[in-house]
Amino acid sequence: MLGLLHETGTVQAIERVWVSIVTTQPAPPAWAIAASALVALLMVVDRRLWRRTRHLITTAHEGSHGLAALLTGRRLSGIRLHSDSSGVALSKGRSSGPGMVLMLMAGYVGPGLIGLGAAVLLAAGYAVAVLWLLLVLLALLLVQIRNWFGLWSILVTGAMVFAVSWFASEEVQSGFAYLVTWFLLLGAPRPVMELHRSRRGRARDSDADQLARLTGVPPIGYVCLFLVVTVGALCAGGWWLLTGELGQ
Repeated sequence: MLGLLHETGTVQAIERVWVSIVTTQPAPPAWAIAASALVALLMVVDRRLWRRTRHLITTAHEGSHGLAALLTGRRLSGIRLHSDSSGVALSKGRSSGPGMVLMLMAGYVGPGLIGLGAAVLLAAGYAVAVLWLLLVLLALLLVQIRNWFGLWSILVTGAMVFAVSWFASEEVQSGFAYLVTWFLLLGAPRPVMELHRSRRGRARDSDADQLARLTGVPPIGYVCLFLVVTVGALCAGGWWLLTGELGQ
């Protein structure tokens, strides 16, 4: 009997999640969308806040490296997230070739592209789907984490997203999804600009520098590419979030 009740409860929970994912939610009022954008912007431009919130961008950055490695046939050895907001994704495979190039390129453009995908879902009315998709990505990332700080960081982030997805009202869920999406879109270009500034000093082993050694394209070319992609994602995603219309 207990087993049957447990199984029934599990099925009901899965059904609840699935229904919430495939059901559209009305967009928040315009003032709420604008307010979430302003809060996300503050999280990016304020130096004190950025030292903490940047960890979320780093998580998306390293997760994008890892996903690109798997998609290109490389063997992902693990991901580390550090308390200074740096990180590293380790993979095994050829040290050159298209797979290595795509893996290196994915990091800086990843947060913006994730934000762009979330903006598409929000414009279509699937706010809760955005939250559950983020949980799936965090769960996939969790099994690849290889240090304690990274483990703690992913668990805390995942717990926060789950709490909103499961317990919060529809209005709070929608507002939180918009806030996360705005933050990914607005936060993605800043590490690219930081990368450009760091290259003026002693940093010569960045993704752009490694790509330059593999392809012969100057590092500044990749910095510009990263900036074009992230700013382009911000412009397109921001437009869809503000208008609620795709393809306009």
